[in-house]
Amino acid sequence: MRILFFGSPEFAVPTLQALVSSSHTVVAVVTQPDRPRGRGQRVTPGAVAAAAHALGLPLVQPAKLSLPGVADQLAAFRADLGVVAAYGKILPDWLLALPPGGMVNVHASLLPAYRGAAPVHRAVIDGARESGVTIMRVVSALDAGPMLDRAVVSIGPDETSAELERAIGQVGAPLLVAVVDRLAIGAVTETSQDDRAATYAAKITRADSAVEWTRPARAIHDQIRGLHPWPHAATRMAGQRVILHRSVLGDTATGVPGQVLGASAAGIDVVAGDGAVVRLTELQAEGGRRLPAAEYLAGHPLVSGAVFEAL
Repeated sequence: MRILFFGSPEFAVPTLQALVSSSHTVVAVVTQPDRPRGRGQRVTPGAVAAAAHALGLPLVQPAKLSLPGVADQLAAFRADLGVVAAYGKILPDWLLALPPGGMVNVHASLLPAYRGAAPVHRAVIDGARESGVTIMRVVSALDAGPMLDRAVVSIGPDETSAELERAIGQVGAPLLVAVVDRLAIGAVTETSQDDRAATYAAKITRADSAVEWTRPARAIHDQIRGLHPWPHAATRMAGQRVILHRSVLGDTATGVPGQVLGASAAGIDVVAGDGAVVRLTELQAEGGRRLPAAEYLAGHPLVSGAVFEAL
């Protein structure tokens, strides 16, 4: 089949590479425009754009799909099927109808759970023990199309969103190719989703960062790993914002929520609202570098009894 591929972040790269290595032909890649990135805010291509360049594929980067000429440009590739993997924009109805075989999506959850923009982050923040990938038809309603296949991916107790997303991307790539193989010969079963069981994974924003130490230790730990690699959980000490990168759960203890019980090379032990301890193992002072606890404490010493505060 002739494939028109839509994707933007690193999550989509394994699927693009798998399609290129398959018996199908990727006729073009549609991705978001190059943007300023990093501390220097240099304009650089996204992960899929860079992969497309490396693979020698035609690349289309419209600022908006509604711009004049975009529809004709995409139609000229004469694709049989569209494949979407975290493109990052809503696809208009005219585009859904453009390829004769329609559009299929690699969605990073076990639908109908976690429809929406941030299925991986929300699953980790919620403390879910498993996630997965669903290959589905793209329809006008958000992530509500019939399912073509799915696979389960377990979530480790200390796994971050970044780690889980990589794992799901690796599982989703061959699954998508297998579905396209079956679509090419008309051998796919489509299963409707149960809309009554649907949950919504709202977009992650900086407002999700603030740690409330009155919450249970497990919920705080899940927030820290769920917001990695962006925007990160954050708290405040002595009026200064502190970004929390990694943590582990400790034992129970006595103290007020946010109180530091001990600070060593192993980590900073902080009491949560349920009396359990969250050990902070990687931290970052605002404007500084991400550091393991031992190096962070060398420049930002903490005494037992100090209290982390909400932002």
